[in-house]
Amino acid sequence: MTCDPRVLRRPLLVGLIPAVWTVVLGLWGLSRQNSVWRDEAATWQVARRSTGDIVRMLEHVDVVHSLYYLCMHGLFAGFGPSTTVLRLPSVLAVAAAAACVALIGHRLTGAYVGLGAGLALGLLPAVQFYLQEGRPYALVAAGSAVSTLLLVNALRGRARKRTWAAYACAVLVCGWLNWLALLILPAHLITLLWSRAPRGVRVRWAVAAGAATAGVLPLALFSLDQSGQVSWVPPLTWHMMIGPAILLAIGGLGGLLGRRTGTGTAPGTGMGAAERTGVAGRTDRTGRADRTDLAGPPDLANRAGRPGPTGTVEPPDLAGPPDLANRAGRPGSAGTVEPPGPVTGSPSVAAVGLPLLAVPQLGLIGLSLVKPLFVDRYILFSLLGLALLIGALIGRAVDEVARRSRPAARCVLPVLVAVALVALLPQSLAKRSPASRVDDVLAAAERTRQLKHDGDGVLFIPAARRDTWLVTPDAFTGTRDIALAETPEKSGTLKGVEASPARVRAAMLAQRRILLVTDATGVARPTRGRRDRTKAEVLATHFTLVSDERIRGRRVAVYEHLAPAGGG
Repeated sequence: MTCDPRVLRRPLLVGLIPAVWTVVLGLWGLSRQNSVWRDEAATWQVARRSTGDIVRMLEHVDVVHSLYYLCMHGLFAGFGPSTTVLRLPSVLAVAAAAACVALIGHRLTGAYVGLGAGLALGLLPAVQFYLQEGRPYALVAAGSAVSTLLLVNALRGRARKRTWAAYACAVLVCGWLNWLALLILPAHLITLLWSRAPRGVRVRWAVAAGAATAGVLPLALFSLDQSGQVSWVPPLTWHMMIGPAILLAIGGLGGLLGRRTGTGTAPGTGMGAAERTGVAGRTDRTGRADRTDLAGPPDLANRAGRPGPTGTVEPPDLAGPPDLANRAGRPGSAGTVEPPGPVTGSPSVAAVGLPLLAVPQLGLIGLSLVKPLFVDRYILFSLLGLALLIGALIGRAVDEVARRSRPAARCVLPVLVAVALVALLPQSLAKRSPASRVDDVLAAAERTRQLKHDGDGVLFIPAARRDTWLVTPDAFTGTRDIALAETPEKSGTLKGVEASPARVRAAMLAQRRILLVTDATGVARPTRGRRDRTKAEVLATHFTLVSDERIRGRRVAVYEHLAPAGGG
């Protein structure tokens, strides 16, 4: 298997191949053996509510995910709740991100870099995890990829008013999916400065970025009142910096090698070194590359940048006025090299990829010094930059092989992808198993269905484990939630409102059998609330344990009363 040169000359295929590749990776084991974990359970149970109930809930909790919940509500209403409907948006989003990354690499440097970056994105372990996740982080990555592609187009002289309007909309949507996505703006600013973008481009970017920020700011301010939701995030520690440090080291290496190879120094051509060999580029009035294969005797081949009789490659010898020399990418009268066509900022892969990788990572670390927020999924979109820089490394490898054998160079990318796929296969399989998540709501609900008796009381410790009932209410038919005072829909909460500890105690003592759904050992946290302590105390004092099973991170236990129902 080799990379067909005809594919390398078609940007549409350069974007389409990684997209299809990512969809295949996403559909592989999509249901995770019909498992849903607690974070996805929140999406599931909220999406099943009416629009009015969702809006009422957002006033109290999870407003940061408001747009995502409303979108998933529409999908569940149209297609019904299932693991496929829950996760397919993330699969398609990462596929779109892979296509955008491939196009960015193609336009900045060449097709090999673009294909390598797009194919690498779907193989990154963290991306594989959230590729099949019913949460908004993959959608944020897709929007970030779209906005970065629009920025690259603007820097290459293809910006119109609608380009900047689309850029502002993409950033706005990302911010409404998760306002931490605004960390992409300082990354893009560094790209602009690194690329020495003209003042006009910088001004238009500032206007677009300001408009997007203004649109997201109300959501960010409102969500501050719900900051207790992230109280579980631990304070920043040194060992938490190991992951970002490794990512930045890999990214820095990719940026360095990308700048030292032909694949990182030919912006605007859409070709890597291996592709440029034997092809001379000229641009038309629109700045698009019009590549002509120059055949002829050895001396003409050398003048066109093709191998001569000695096998060495010489730069094109294009005679003509200085402007023609500049358009061909050769030194002009001032001795500087200008890219082909009306390219403005002419960014390199490093100028786009390094800030995109580093700024969100470092920015979230900085925010976490004030308020613990460092969770890798919040900045999943930063891995777009890592994929671009990995693409630069692949481009370097192609260049090195091309110097010895052009046919062999076409095999480099398929071989590297195959090796990476095999090397990452254990992780890929692990991330597609139920054990890859903390727990499994559906497995616990199915076991409850098997153990329940009509008239049983049900308890959830903590109350958040009520998601087992909210996701699959039919599994609890015939039972009664004895601690619940107000349903989640009526209370506008995720887990509902429970009765006072005294009322919970009285309700428990009136039951003959109680089903307990809680966290398994190793997952459970210490019981802190007075209500949960009351539940545990009454079970230990007045009930006997008759069945206790641990199912994928959750525990389903059956208790029977020591005294006749109604006794105390």
